[in-house]
Amino acid sequence: MKESTLDSLDKRLIQILTKDGRLPVGTIAKSLGITPPTVRSRLESLVSTGVMRICGLVDAFKAKELTIALVGVCLETHKELDQKIEQISGLNNIHWAAVVTGRFDIIVEIVTSDGMLGLYRFLTEDLPRVGGIRSSESFMVMKAKRKWVVVPSKAMENTL
Repeated sequence: MKESTLDSLDKRLIQILTKDGRLPVGTIAKSLGITPPTVRSRLESLVSTGVMRICGLVDAFKAKELTIALVGVCLETHKELDQKIEQISGLNNIHWAAVVTGRFDIIVEIVTSDGMLGLYRFLTEDLPRVGGIRSSESFMVMKAKRKWVVVPSKAMENTL
């Protein structure tokens, strides 16, 4: 995916939507001093280029059935780092994955509705299928502030 450079209008538009993603286009246009078609065009461009996604966020600590954990992953080799993060980020219950500096190669956040069992399945079934993992270390998130998540679809399936 091509990287995009955000201009000041894009940044202001994103800032407004960050506060309230349900604002009508007309209200946003008035706030920015532009026309509604310009807002629609900018939104379409931001979404189609993958810079922005409009979705529902959940406060993970108000949704009691959700459990969050961070998992630090060390790879056997760095030769396939891009491939490994792609594979890991595609696993069930992954909220995000990042290549990082420090003692881990990749940090993963999982969101599960299965509590400790969901983390156990991730560590013993899902992650080993990726292969090339030297070790991992998991951290259960006990409490967090300003923690809004896009709940992975697999986690929501288990709660329906």
